[in-house]
Amino acid sequence: MRVNARNLENGASLELTFSSNLSFEELDLKKRKLQYLYKDAVNATFMDPRSYEQTEIPLSVLDGEILYIKEGEEINVLFWEERALSVEIPPKVVLAISQTDPGVKGNSATNIYKPAVAENGLSLKVPLFVNIGDKIVVDTRSGDYVERAK
Repeated sequence: MRVNARNLENGASLELTFSSNLSFEELDLKKRKLQYLYKDAVNATFMDPRSYEQTEIPLSVLDGEILYIKEGEEINVLFWEERALSVEIPPKVVLAISQTDPGVKGNSATNIYKPAVAENGLSLKVPLFVNIGDKIVVDTRSGDYVERAK
């Protein structure tokens, strides 16, 4: 039997071949909804909203997805035993622009973009009409501007 398997520790995908008479132990994976509190240089700290227990997750596990999680926001975290494997973030998030050049009136229909920095520190390109303080929708898979938030 050929099996596509994913290494739970590093996320690598492998194709393995096994004899059909082998059996495997089922893993006990659990999802828990945790509230994001803060991050330091090495870990991000989350809290269980029911028990108020705090959990530290290494930033290496979050793999850049921490940029799209706001303080106080609740997200699902996948655990294997007591080890965090991954987080589920929505495909799109709303972020405020904290730094960009002034907007130009009347340039809402062009495809010209300017650099900007969102409230979470993410650098991205936005249309010319976007100003500081505007809320925009960002695609979390690519980090690109999608539209102005309503």
